[in-house]
Amino acid sequence: MLCALAACHGDRTRAAPRPVPGEGAPRVTVEVLNAGARPGLARVATRLLREAGIDVVSFGNASLDAGPLDSTRIVVRRGPAELGRRVREALGVGRVAVQLDSTRLLDASVLLGADFAPRPEFHP
Repeated sequence: MLCALAACHGDRTRAAPRPVPGEGAPRVTVEVLNAGARPGLARVATRLLREAGIDVVSFGNASLDAGPLDSTRIVVRRGPAELGRRVREALGVGRVAVQLDSTRLLDASVLLGADFAPRPEFHP
């Protein structure tokens, strides 16, 4: 019986710890807004950013009064421009702009444009 119990639990002393996304980097909080023409982009981008250790506090659709965006914009609301570059690296696209706004409770706003083409395994 003892042998069967040991077989079920395995030897955990040799298991390597899994890395925690974003560990060791400053915390970044963002909102993700789909400003492109294709539905579902905000949800896919949210998954990518969370895998990179970026905290997505909300996602949804942007107001498209001026029409869909051609290119992705990452607008830094508080903190240095480096935060925007970290978001751009996770998404693979985007232009970083700094427009400080202390009334927003997040570090950056991501406006996904038509240039955001998620990897196939993340397509909705």
